[in-house]
Amino acid sequence: MQRVTVALLLTVAIILTGMQSHAQDYRFGLGLRLSNSTPTLNSSVTGKYNVTERSSVEGMVSFGSRFGMGALLELHQNFSTPGLRWFYGGGAYVGWQDKNTYFGPTGILGIEYTFPSAPIAVSADWKPELDIIPSINFVPDAFALTVRFTLK
Repeated sequence: MQRVTVALLLTVAIILTGMQSHAQDYRFGLGLRLSNSTPTLNSSVTGKYNVTERSSVEGMVSFGSRFGMGALLELHQNFSTPGLRWFYGGGAYVGWQDKNTYFGPTGILGIEYTFPSAPIAVSADWKPELDIIPSINFVPDAFALTVRFTLK
């Protein structure tokens, strides 16, 4: 978990200090989300569709310690640096491990940067989960880095 936290801080620092160009807008992004293994939706293949300039839906298929699927509705706010925005939202997930089914709500809070001269977006986020099934269990330590290939 310490490596993920350090990676998140370094990513945010690089983005905030070095990127000053106009970002490329994108409608759809497909990529990999690398996370710690605690949450159901940990390391995943992720697709993000920007519905409007300020909202998106994101789907994830997890291939980590559990197989899982989930969806989130996210709202975005721009920073003064072009291409840099923060987002928050929520959704739900379902996952399976051994003979157990896991289900519950999830939230998300993160930061995303879209590169101006390449079809790439990177993000760092915190996505806590609340298992309702098979038993009540809050999973707060869900941090991740995501890299997406973007399409107009």
